[in-house]
Amino acid sequence: MTYITLVFPFNVCCDVAKRFLSTAWLFKIATHRLFNVVRHFPVLPATDIGWKNTFRGIAYEIIPNRRYADGVVTLVRSIYESCRQLRIDFKSVELSDWLMFQQSELEYPARNITLRSGYELHITTVDYNKKTYRDVVKPTIPKSYKPLLDKMLEERQKYTGRVVIKSYGIRKDNLWVRGEIHITISTDFYYKHMTRYRESKGGLIGGIDVNVDRLNLAIIDEKGNLRDCKTFWFSEAVARGFSKRSARSIIGAKIHEMLSYAYHHNVKKLFLESPEVLGKLKLLWVRNGDRKHENYNYKKAVFRSSVIEMIMLKTPLYGIEAKYVDPKGTTNSEEHDEAMKIYGLDRHIASAYLIALRGLRNQ
Repeated sequence: MTYITLVFPFNVCCDVAKRFLSTAWLFKIATHRLFNVVRHFPVLPATDIGWKNTFRGIAYEIIPNRRYADGVVTLVRSIYESCRQLRIDFKSVELSDWLMFQQSELEYPARNITLRSGYELHITTVDYNKKTYRDVVKPTIPKSYKPLLDKMLEERQKYTGRVVIKSYGIRKDNLWVRGEIHITISTDFYYKHMTRYRESKGGLIGGIDVNVDRLNLAIIDEKGNLRDCKTFWFSEAVARGFSKRSARSIIGAKIHEMLSYAYHHNVKKLFLESPEVLGKLKLLWVRNGDRKHENYNYKKAVFRSSVIEMIMLKTPLYGIEAKYVDPKGTTNSEEHDEAMKIYGLDRHIASAYLIALRGLRNQ
């Protein structure tokens, strides 16, 4: 089963802010402690249950809550598995600079980060004296997501949660914390209640080339003839100093605009470049000398992969099937130059055309 994470921003102040910070710091300290233990452990368990049974106690000593302790174990294991997948030496990586806490179990209701009616979340927090509290937060919920949250409560949909601290500071002598609440649910449930259109009745094929400031769509027929093309720009979203939250909203809106355009132009299937497998390392829980975030090409690859994943996630909402193709040769090749010359395309639209063509050939 696959899952999707919904992200809702929030602000809290005063004592609640203190407890959010203390919980996040305890979670981080526990993660660092366990991370160091695991790096020197001779033989690691092979199963999720084995990891929790072996390492839960180490995390629990620091953050005395079973679900958060298991969340620490799950996070460290995900880093280990990502390193294996990427063939990176697990002992060489370091944890990056983040503040968050999570529970790992999918359950209804999630005990530590609990969705309630009225779009409230009741969150278990722990202060530095290891005393436990239940704090209530009302995050900003987009109008389009409120029916989905209502259905989660109505159908008792299992979910899990995470709280990410984005920033904190003093304002008018009060401590404020700005963050995000992440709610993870199954993609099947998400598509069941969020689909905007019925299955497309058209028979055309679309190819998408993702660039750092635009989405390029090329539409072809079953014979491979170019029928239409269009570029969807989001230049302002990648300008220096532009907030990540606003950028994500703008890019998301452009993705919806592009998918709506494809649907209304009879596209039945969309093909995208297969993104590099980055695992959870792309979430920046860790840093590694071989993949420095300061490196432009690395940041560009992560950005493009994240946009491609957003498109793959949202495409079924429009009744369109989405698949990956091997991008090799879609940017620099004789076929690419020929497509530019024959159809008078720029290099990005030509790449989108070749992606669509490759998808057509590999159906």
